[in-house]
Amino acid sequence: MNNDTLPQLEQLINQLIAQNERLNNELSELKELNSKLVDENETLQLEVLESEEKQKDTSNTLAGLLEKLQSATQAS
Repeated sequence: MNNDTLPQLEQLINQLIAQNERLNNELSELKELNSKLVDENETLQLEVLESEEKQKDTSNTLAGLLEKLQSATQAS
């Protein structure tokens, strides 16, 4: 090996190790962010389902009131 090759190889290996550490840190951060986003998504989906259920209940209540009103006006 050339006298210059070994230090260059050592430098490249150190750069690769540093890059690997950065990528591992970034991966950990992305996994954490993904987990938070999955949780947030699940929460939002539950909120939408609850909202749809409330809207359905409200619609049914209004339909019932409308029927009562129509019955009352027809009886008069």
